[in-house]
Amino acid sequence: MKVKDKPIKSFRDLNVYRNTYNAMLIVHKEILPKLPAHEKYDLKDQLSRSTKAIPQLIAEGYGKRHQKAGFQKYLDDCMGECNESVVSLEQCRDLYGIKGRYMEEVLAIYEVSSRQIYRLREAWNNFKNSKPNP
Repeated sequence: MKVKDKPIKSFRDLNVYRNTYNAMLIVHKEILPKLPAHEKYDLKDQLSRSTKAIPQLIAEGYGKRHQKAGFQKYLDDCMGECNESVVSLEQCRDLYGIKGRYMEEVLAIYEVSSRQIYRLREAWNNFKNSKPNP
């Protein structure tokens, strides 16, 4: 598998890792501070955990890429965390009026990333199935 004709040597070479890591930074620096104090242990905490989990799961899953089922489980979990992040961000927008460029940017990143993770999962499944058994 290649990304823009560069061989993948590390999880950091995956566009989806870089995109979700950057989106996590935006969420933590630009969106979470705008939430009301009473959301500290609810929406704020949940959004913090889900956005941090996505690049972590990609990195951990990549480390287990030699195990087809192991890597795919992490990618499945990533899709779930992306969807959870989208819902939490929409709640921030709709409940507390947190809008603007950053909100739209991270919502788009997580929606695209969920599809990228799905395609990565499918591509990895096809790649692993195409290899002859030793």
